[in-house]
Amino acid sequence: MDTLMKKEVWFVTGSQDLYGPETLRQVALDSQKIAASLGKTKSISQKIVFKPVLTSPSSITKLCTEANSSEKCIGIIAWMHTFSPAKMWIGGLSILNKPLLHLHTQLNRDIPWESIDMNFMNLNQSAHGDREFGFIATRMRLNRKVVVGHYLDNEVTDRIGVWIRAASALDDARGMKI
Repeated sequence: MDTLMKKEVWFVTGSQDLYGPETLRQVALDSQKIAASLGKTKSISQKIVFKPVLTSPSSITKLCTEANSSEKCIGIIAWMHTFSPAKMWIGGLSILNKPLLHLHTQLNRDIPWESIDMNFMNLNQSAHGDREFGFIATRMRLNRKVVVGHYLDNEVTDRIGVWIRAASALDDARGMKI
């Protein structure tokens, strides 16, 4: 049991270089906020580890290769903070052999209709990125779990927690000696 509790779920975020370094720094901060929030949730039994924001096919493939070879990583939670061209995920996702959860969420629970502008829209396009990511994962016929809703909602964190327990069981079964 102690070994199981030392496992990790990697929280990965998709974006693209098009937004520039300032926006990508904010993307990383927002992603860290969600990963930390999930990590503090009682229904989540494993450590949530934030990974750097992925903005290119090579960085995605490298991360998936590292996840495959990591004894600690039992699965990946993917979130598209901004518009992240799904085409660049194909290479990495095609080699990933760890469980995948697609978290379709927004950073902000509410949209600030009174003050919304293009800067806000450019920084908060997860609806577009997540939709495209979901489409490409479906086209690739990937087995994955999709959780939709705000990351602070108990129903969302409970569903993520169930998936993590299943990923833990799979990881345990893969290392079982019979």
